[in-house]
Amino acid sequence: MDAAQVAKPTAAPQFSARRLIAAIVAALALGYLVVLAGTCLQGHFLTDLQDRPIANDFVDVYAAGRLALAGRAASAYDWPLHKAEEVRAVGHDFSGYYGWHYPPPFLFVAASLALLPYLGALVVWLAATLAAYASTLRFVVGDRLGAMLALGFPAAIWNMTAGQNGFLTATLVGGTLVSLQRRPIVAGVCLGLLTYKPQFGLLFPLALIADRRWLTIAVATAVAIALGAASLVAFGGASWLAFVHWLPISSHIILGEGGADFGRLQSFYGLVRLHGGGETAAWAIQAAGTLAVAAFVVWLWRAHLPFELRAAALAAGALVATPYVYMYDLAVLAVAVGFLLRFALERGVTVAEAAGLSCAGALILSFPYLKTQVGLLAVLIVLALVAQRALVELRQAKDR
Repeated sequence: MDAAQVAKPTAAPQFSARRLIAAIVAALALGYLVVLAGTCLQGHFLTDLQDRPIANDFVDVYAAGRLALAGRAASAYDWPLHKAEEVRAVGHDFSGYYGWHYPPPFLFVAASLALLPYLGALVVWLAATLAAYASTLRFVVGDRLGAMLALGFPAAIWNMTAGQNGFLTATLVGGTLVSLQRRPIVAGVCLGLLTYKPQFGLLFPLALIADRRWLTIAVATAVAIALGAASLVAFGGASWLAFVHWLPISSHIILGEGGADFGRLQSFYGLVRLHGGGETAAWAIQAAGTLAVAAFVVWLWRAHLPFELRAAALAAGALVATPYVYMYDLAVLAVAVGFLLRFALERGVTVAEAAGLSCAGALILSFPYLKTQVGLLAVLIVLALVAQRALVELRQAKDR
């Protein structure tokens, strides 16, 4: 064998940004699975040590569904009656109360889940919304890295443990944005369905008007009206009257008195109230933050920059624009990160993006340990990274 036939030593394979991100989110997802299994065995997830269902945020959905099936949909908004149904749902009393604050159309989902036993309904709810969320992120990023990002995104663990609807919200926000360019009708349907949590749709009309997406606006409006009409027929006018009656009461208790803990609100409003500010100051700073992010989103959409940057800004901005946002809602931030990564991976991930996204993820994971609005800070970091990319794009456009 001559020297030419001797195999040359090869360099160690380089870890690309895509592979590194995939490795990190896969490790995080595996960690969440281990944590969930451990907490389940310790009686802190799904069932307690007496094998009784644990009451978490999902119990308010299930109880509202049972009341709707019994022809008492309006009672879901009556706190004492709803709490009594929650106790019956899990078979034992528990401290605190999980309120039903959603508009009547969401009772369709609640009633469907209430056809199942409580634990079965909870597992189906989490599995179905997780699958939809992961599938949506796959389309956002453009390949299976998106699904891995969804599973490994830090907010996912907080949504799972709470039994909440962050996965559904992220699916609808992501579905609206990923469908907007080629399937405007699908985008409108997703946006219309997002009215189950209307606080996250505040910026969408501004962006869509700035981009002249009239068909999507029309479809979203029609879907919202149709859902309202269908719920009126199915659950009666009393459900809407109860919703309107209890909404300001719930708002006063949660936002005015901090009944759900100001530290849990991942907003400018929650930040000010948690650290001793009054209600007037909190609303003023929240309004300033909302106007600032709205101006940024409208500017970005009018500038006709790459769609990934506009979509990322709108998804992240939706979380800043409302005072009523919790950590599990930050599953929506995965949509913003997904669009940003789709853009960055094609052009090269910068050091600032690597450091910023790592910091944002660490902040979300630190939620139980740092008693301040770490989720809000994580969202602002992502918005800053989007703004940085947008400015670079504008400068490069001027140089061409």
